[in-house]
Formats: sequence, C-alpha cells, structure tokens
Amino acid sequence: MKLYMRLLDAARDGADWREAVRILFNLDPERDPERSRRVHDAHLARARWMTERGYRELVRESQHRTS
Repeated sequence: MKLYMRLLDAARDGADWREAVRILFNLDPERDPERSRRVHDAHLARARWMTERGYRELVRESQHRTS
C-alpha cells in the first residue's frame, strides 16, 4: 500500500515516470525502457483502482469476516 501511495503522489506531482520507476522499483529505465514503463503503468493503474474502487471490496470482505 505504501508503494502505491508513493506512486500516486509522484503522478500527482508530475514526476517523470522514469524517475519514479528508478526510485520506487529500483529499475533502470535507460537499460530496459519497455519493461520499466510496463511496470510503472501497471502499478499506477492498480494504485488508482485501489483508491477508486478496490478499497470498497476490501471493506466488504472485512465486514463479511467479522459477521
């Protein structure tokens, strides 16, 4: 979750995706730009999904377990 929050912050602040992937995933976008971009984009999409819809599913699951 911490990684997703940092990734969302970087996107919100307009950080270059190459800088974000270098810092957050320890990948070298100069060495492997395609893989680095896929990793960044996939995780950013997942982070956005979690903040928009995914947390609701987690709350529902949690409520079912305590019932």
